[in-house]
Amino acid sequence: MIIVMKKSATDGQIDRVVEWIESVGYRAHLSRGTEKTIIGAVGDARSREQIKSVAHLAGVEIVVPILKPYKLASREFREADTIVRVGEVEIGGPRFVVMAGPCAVETEEQLMECAYVAKKAGAHILRGGAFKPRTSPYSFQGLEEEGLKLLKKVRERTGLPIVTE
Repeated sequence: MIIVMKKSATDGQIDRVVEWIESVGYRAHLSRGTEKTIIGAVGDARSREQIKSVAHLAGVEIVVPILKPYKLASREFREADTIVRVGEVEIGGPRFVVMAGPCAVETEEQLMECAYVAKKAGAHILRGGAFKPRTSPYSFQGLEEEGLKLLKKVRERTGLPIVTE
């Protein structure tokens, strides 16, 4: 949920709201703008009724619930675009970004071939899973740290930035 503070709210009132949010088990994300100060409250939905009473604290203008599961990325929390930089590539800006690569990093040869094909086809970023948690401990779990080393090696050879889960 988002708590919008009154323009006249004092630092003490803002601090009190942040403390109160944290006291009920939520995380507070403070954002001071030129016109408004907003506080994002992120936490367990089971405490939703309890957190709503923050509206009665001094300095609070309005409380806006966010019902979307992606609260921190929602336009209700932050109107501006979220830009994530991966190397020199900006994700979330005006440019369309293509990421390509294998579901799981298995061998250096497989990863290198995927990287060259992806780059030739116009991909901006190489992606590949190094850690593959599975329900069964007998299933392939990914190369883990070795997979990360292979991703680094391929990045150095191809110049493609990398992402992994």
